[in-house]
Amino acid sequence: MKRYRQQQCNEAGPPLPGERQRPKGIYVLPSLFTTASLFAGFYAIVQAMNGNFDHAPLAIFIAMLLDALDGRVARLTHTESEFGFHYDSLVDMVSFGLAPALVMYEWALAGMGKLGWLAAFIYVAGAGLRLARFNTQAGMAISDKRYFRGLPSPSGAGLVAGFVWVLNATGIPGRDISILALLITVLAGVLMVSNIRYRSFKDLDLRGRVPFVTILAVPLVFVLVFLDPPQVLFAIFLAYAISGPAVVVLRFLQHPGHPGEHPEDKSTRA
Repeated sequence: MKRYRQQQCNEAGPPLPGERQRPKGIYVLPSLFTTASLFAGFYAIVQAMNGNFDHAPLAIFIAMLLDALDGRVARLTHTESEFGFHYDSLVDMVSFGLAPALVMYEWALAGMGKLGWLAAFIYVAGAGLRLARFNTQAGMAISDKRYFRGLPSPSGAGLVAGFVWVLNATGIPGRDISILALLITVLAGVLMVSNIRYRSFKDLDLRGRVPFVTILAVPLVFVLVFLDPPQVLFAIFLAYAISGPAVVVLRFLQHPGHPGEHPEDKSTRA
């Protein structure tokens, strides 16, 4: 996900007590991964313009992998920087904002005229607003790191790109399901700017001891993904996108008077 969520940022003045500011230099190693993510997003756009919808969605998923790696590389090598934070955000706008919207537009929405490009724009605007909200709230110490507020932009990109990938792989033309494609695109954009909480899974202790049987889940996940990457990846991101509204509905049924209230409701990061 994002590279520097756990670090605080206060550009308006001196650092607050206990707050650490990022260095202002430029580090090559994490920036290489970020640039590779940008290249993958741009490549997805080019392939969509050329009508190659086998490679375009795949490139977006590769961008997601690179986006996850650049932050870990920066933390492991102690090369976090202010430049990297903002560069990463701009790259995310291209790879997870513009690229998925244009891929969907070229595949299914182009034949719908004004309605089609407006739906694509709603997604792009949703991604941009969510990234901006994340940047403004990234330094809030009161944020509950266990949850995201709104669907994360990479997850929105995975939902849209996965939809194109799985249906294109089954030989279904986008123009035949343009209405469904429009609904998926608009839904992803709206969920990104919503206040619905999504689990970040940052509270998982990956360094702690686990039962031996749990280790079997790792190769099992790889086997499932490689059996049919388009269907499995789309199913994962669809389930994650639905999980947020599903929790809200369940909470409403349990507490009708407070449908959106969380037992540990705090200000959460975007």
